[in-house]
Amino acid sequence: MTRELLSAGRVVITGLGAVTPIGNDMETFWRGAVAGKNGAGPMTLIDGSPFTSRIAAEVKDFHPESWMDAKEARRLSRFLQFAVAASDMAIADACLDLKSEDRERIGVLIGSGIGGLDILSEQHAKQLKSGSGRVSPFLVPYMIPDMASGYVSIRHNLKGPNSCVVTACSTGANAIGDAAHVILRGEADVIVSGGVDAAITDIGVAGFCAARAMTTRNDDPKKASRPFDKERDGFLIGEGGGVLILESIEHAKARNAKILAEIVGYAQTADAFHITQPDPKGDGAARAMSLAIRYAGLKPEHIDYINAHGTSTPFNDRIETVAIRRVFGEHADRLAVSSTKSMIGHTLGACGALESIVCVKALQNGVVPPTINYEHPDPDCDLDYVPNEAREMPLRYAMKNSFGFGGHNVTLIFKRPDG
Repeated sequence: MTRELLSAGRVVITGLGAVTPIGNDMETFWRGAVAGKNGAGPMTLIDGSPFTSRIAAEVKDFHPESWMDAKEARRLSRFLQFAVAASDMAIADACLDLKSEDRERIGVLIGSGIGGLDILSEQHAKQLKSGSGRVSPFLVPYMIPDMASGYVSIRHNLKGPNSCVVTACSTGANAIGDAAHVILRGEADVIVSGGVDAAITDIGVAGFCAARAMTTRNDDPKKASRPFDKERDGFLIGEGGGVLILESIEHAKARNAKILAEIVGYAQTADAFHITQPDPKGDGAARAMSLAIRYAGLKPEHIDYINAHGTSTPFNDRIETVAIRRVFGEHADRLAVSSTKSMIGHTLGACGALESIVCVKALQNGVVPPTINYEHPDPDCDLDYVPNEAREMPLRYAMKNSFGFGGHNVTLIFKRPDG
């Protein structure tokens, strides 16, 4: 879909909600991101001792009973608990009065890269111990990734378009971009959109460790996630959920909503190269950024800030840097580039949504959060990564990159609202 075909429409963001390793509400999350708060520590959700990576960025002090009754909380898998909390937060933040809205014009598009690994692991253990007759009837519905969208839709009686994106670590950004297109096509006025994941489980950690993708800096967890730093050795697994309320600008203005930002660019491409490794030339990532800029009707020099995918893996950080230089040329040296994963780890299907929220808050406040743990410059990663301290600067356009296993590349561009 080209920008020309959608030129009559505009999509804005009016509400935000987040559950993260550095805060379970928007104020705490944003304050922590600006301060460079570190969410890493030894694993407590599981026994990490059997694994090569025994550290994580876990969501702490999260009480699902604050968002639902205790019986419901016990049944739901952790990623669904995050989806409920973040969605309820975002709806409240948008001051969206659902009782007065046409709920057939409000949709939900919340993605998850992996879904309910916790309930799968729990019920598989029960099957092995007690037999198949003891497996919970809630296993499948509370495991499948699309239930985040389905459950939030049921919870709020939202009857518009309802879908789920699953594109690994690109999921959250993909969901936001696809939701914007649903609105631009006229199929909905409002979409509750974002990404959630909770994969700090025995089988999840075992799989990522087997793939040799995770950091093994177990003796110093606070220094483990170090995007773009020369001594990076793999990603730090995280968890959480981020949800944004997207609206057509006409609908937002009609209800006098506070507009936080506008989505002006979206593109997705494929590397078509390898199931886990990015294209070493950065071709797919570069095309995603270039297409998003063209979609937005901008030039590369209009972009002020890039919230990078920045996983802290040797390949990803170098190749993302290569791709940024391909797209931005000399302007690359004037860009502020930072990775939120340095603080919250890699939250998998949630990262594109949580980091999009960071873009929106950065535009609102004129502050770029830092890349923490940046101590040893890498000649292959030679951009301005906003090392270790937040930076106040004028911002008009922010770009969000998300790249996922399977060669998925997604870029979003956000604009500070006029006035």
